[in-house]
Amino acid sequence: MRTLKFLLQKEFRQIFRDPSILRLIFIMPVIQLIMLPFAADYEIKNIKLVVIDHDHSSYSRSLVTKITSSGYFILTDYTGSFNQAFEKIEQDKADLILEIPASFEKDLVKESESKIFMAVNAINGVKAGLGSSYLRSIIQEYNKEVRTEWIQFPRFNPETNIEVVYSNWFNSSMNYKVFMVPGILVLLLTMVGANLTAINIVKEKEIGTIEQINVTPVRKFHFILGKLIPFWVLGLLIFSIGLGIARLFYGIIPAGNILTIYLFAAVYLFAVLGLGLLISTYADNQQQAMLISFFLMMIFILLGGLYTSIDSMPGWAQAITKANPVSYFIEVIRMVVLKGSSLADIKYQLLTILGFAIVLNGWAVVNYHKRS
Repeated sequence: MRTLKFLLQKEFRQIFRDPSILRLIFIMPVIQLIMLPFAADYEIKNIKLVVIDHDHSSYSRSLVTKITSSGYFILTDYTGSFNQAFEKIEQDKADLILEIPASFEKDLVKESESKIFMAVNAINGVKAGLGSSYLRSIIQEYNKEVRTEWIQFPRFNPETNIEVVYSNWFNSSMNYKVFMVPGILVLLLTMVGANLTAINIVKEKEIGTIEQINVTPVRKFHFILGKLIPFWVLGLLIFSIGLGIARLFYGIIPAGNILTIYLFAAVYLFAVLGLGLLISTYADNQQQAMLISFFLMMIFILLGGLYTSIDSMPGWAQAITKANPVSYFIEVIRMVVLKGSSLADIKYQLLTILGFAIVLNGWAVVNYHKRS
């Protein structure tokens, strides 16, 4: 125990002696957690719209007004020619074209139906899909308003309608920040923890102090613990700061017991830090360690379920997520923060992450070779 105590004192002094590490640990996650949720927005807004109105009737004008007042579309041009509108698409000055035929109001009044044409710039598939979906929803709502206006007397025997009453559970306001912030906090904690531990042992190799440690009677297990525990403590501190920012800036208060989150975070940090130390035992220099860590972080982020639902991924990708610790923590923190899940609800994820921690840290201990 005395040996471990001296190793921990050495590591803490080494960490706090380097101001660049302190900035990396504390300032970078704070700035990113404040900025990223505002940029990582699932909603598509400011869709550039060109309208071709051949009708110029009261109905066509009211439809255009309803579309532009929705807050999703910006009317960039109002023209009478499809060729001119298509030039806007080619110049990237428009995302969507809406063409209203000359007989729009006439057909709507006399025939009870009318057709309109929509052309979408599908280079950005996500923006095209959501933009056209928004526009169809607005047109359907407009159609419903027109039908309601016509059905004024009981003798018209209005069509049977099914009314859907719904409620949003766990995120009643549909605020995407409440959904994104916990996941972003997990990613920041993972990147800081894995990167710092990945370069830790390698740094000792480069400056030559690893050779001095290797000739001492320090056991491998104590050496790895001495590298692990300081960053585990700092990781929990970063996590606490992140939860404070989530509450202060975004008003996110966990619905479940916060101790459940901390218990899972503590075990998760052991797994992530063990991965970083394992990388460090294999790498010969800091550049190698950073590249390997970056490669793994990209896989963890893209297959972690933060930006893309795991259920919508192909089968082989879903299989890979089973070996991705980030996906488990993102799922757990959303369950506890939004749903109020208890420890019993996350026992499968907790046991899985505990298994990751044991395997990765055990592997790091075995793979670290003391040479005299």
